[in-house]
Amino acid sequence: MTSPLTDAAASAPLSPEPTAKDPSTAPDQSHWSPRLWGTLLVLCAAMFLDALDVSMVGVALPSIGTELGLSTATLQWVVSGYILGYGGLLLLGGRAADLLGRRRVFLIALGVFALASVLGGLVDSGPLLIASRFIKGLSAAFTAPAGLSIITTTFAEGPVRNRALSIYTTCAATGFSMGLVLSGLLTEASWRLTMLLPAPIALIALLVGIKLIPHSAKEENHRGYDVPGAVTGTLSMLLLVFTVVQAPEAGWGSPRTLLSFLAVAVLLTLFVRIERRSPGPLIRLGVLRSGSQIRAQLGAMTFFGSYVSFQFLATLYLQSLLGWSALSMALAFLPAGALVALSSTKVGAVVDRFGTPRLIAVGFGLMVVGYALFLRINLDPVYAVVILPTMLLIGAACALVFPSLNIQATNGVDDDEQGMVSGLLNTSVQVGGAIFLAVVTAVVTANAPEGSSPQAVLDSFRPGLVVVTAIAVVGLLITLPGLRRSRSRDSVVVARSVPETAEDRVPVRD
Repeated sequence: MTSPLTDAAASAPLSPEPTAKDPSTAPDQSHWSPRLWGTLLVLCAAMFLDALDVSMVGVALPSIGTELGLSTATLQWVVSGYILGYGGLLLLGGRAADLLGRRRVFLIALGVFALASVLGGLVDSGPLLIASRFIKGLSAAFTAPAGLSIITTTFAEGPVRNRALSIYTTCAATGFSMGLVLSGLLTEASWRLTMLLPAPIALIALLVGIKLIPHSAKEENHRGYDVPGAVTGTLSMLLLVFTVVQAPEAGWGSPRTLLSFLAVAVLLTLFVRIERRSPGPLIRLGVLRSGSQIRAQLGAMTFFGSYVSFQFLATLYLQSLLGWSALSMALAFLPAGALVALSSTKVGAVVDRFGTPRLIAVGFGLMVVGYALFLRINLDPVYAVVILPTMLLIGAACALVFPSLNIQATNGVDDDEQGMVSGLLNTSVQVGGAIFLAVVTAVVTANAPEGSSPQAVLDSFRPGLVVVTAIAVVGLLITLPGLRRSRSRDSVVVARSVPETAEDRVPVRD
C-alpha cells in the first residue's frame, strides 16, 4: 500500500502536505518518496551553505585583510555586514514567505545568494566585499525562514516532521564544522576560493529546487500588507544589531551607543503599537502568549549566544595564544560537528519519545558542564584531556538542543504563520548571538592585561568563559518550567497541533 506522500509525489507540482491535527489519526507517512527526500535535501543545502559561509569567512579574515589592505575595524564588517543583513531582515523574510509564497521567496533568495557569492570572490576592494556580504546576509534572511516553513508545511506535525527537522537543523552544525576545515585548506591557495565555493552549490540547489520544491499558494485571505510594521520592524532590528556590533568599539556608555539603544527602544515600541492595531500584522503578537513559544525563542537566544561566544574565545586561545594554525584549530572543533552529523537521523525519534523540554534541558546541562570544563585550559594543554571533552559535550548538546528548539517553536502553529514563526526564531538566534558575543567581548576587553605575557592574556579570557557558562545556565533555567509541565502530562508526545493545555495553545487571531 502506497503512502499519501508517494501518491503526492507522482503529480506535479507537489502540494504541501496538510498538517495532521492529531498524531493518533495522522495518515501513515513513514515512507518518504524520492521526490520528498530531494526537497528536504535542497532545503538542507541552503541551511548548510549559510553555516558553511560564516565559518569559512572567519578563518579567512587574516588573509583578506592582508591582500586588500583592510584595517581591523574595516575587516570586522566583513563578518558584521552579513550579520546585519541576516539579523535585520529575518522578520520581514519570514512574513514575506507566508504572503508571497514560500517556494518563490526561497528560490529567488537562493539565486541572489549564489550571485553574491560570485561577487564576493571577484571584488578587489573592502567596501565591495562588505556589500556582497550584506547582500548574502539579506538573502539568507529570506531562505532560512522560507526553508523552515516549507518543511513544517510539507511534513505533517509529529514524528515525520520531527525527523525532517532533526536532519535539517543538524546540517547547520555540519556545514559550520566543514567550513572550518575547508577554509583552512582553501585559504592556503586563496581566500577568494572561500567566497566562491558556495556559488556552485547554491546554483545546483536552485536548479534542483525548481524541479522539486512544492508550490505553495500565497496567503489569499490576508488583510493587507503591513508596510508600517515592516519598516519599523526592519529598522529596529537593523539598528539593534548595528548598535550591539559597534558597542565594544564605541563604548557601551558612550553617547552614540546610548542614543542608538534609545532609538531602538522607540522603534520597537512603535512597532508593537502598529502590530497591535494592524489588520494584517508582520508578527501576530498573540503567538507569544504561548509559554512553550517564549521558552523556544529565549532558549534560541541563549543557546546560540553562548556557543558563538565560546567559539570566539576558543579561537583566540588556540590560534592567537597557542599559535595553532587555522587548520589545526578547525580539526580541534571537528569532533563536535561530527557528533552532530552522525546523530542527525536519530534525534527525531528521541524527540518523539522524550519530548522537546527534556531534550533541551539535558542539552543545556551538557553545555554548562562542557563550558565549565574548558576553564581548566592552560598554556600547554593536552588536547584529549582538556579540550576534547568540551568539544564532545558541546556536540552532544547541539545535537539535542537545536532540533528541539525548532520543533518546539513550530509545533501547533497554523500553516499560514509558519514563515512568521520561523523568521522570529531565526531572529532570536541572530540577535542572541550578536548581543551575547558583544557582552563577552566587553568582559574580556575590560580584563585585558597591561602587559602581554601569555599567562596574563589567558587569565583575561577566564572571566569571558565564566560569562559564557552563565549564559548557558540561564538557558537551562528558562527550560525548567517547560520540563515540569511535560512531567505532568500523560503522554510524552509533544507534537500536537491542538495542545491539551491552555498555556501551550497558540491563540487564534487577536
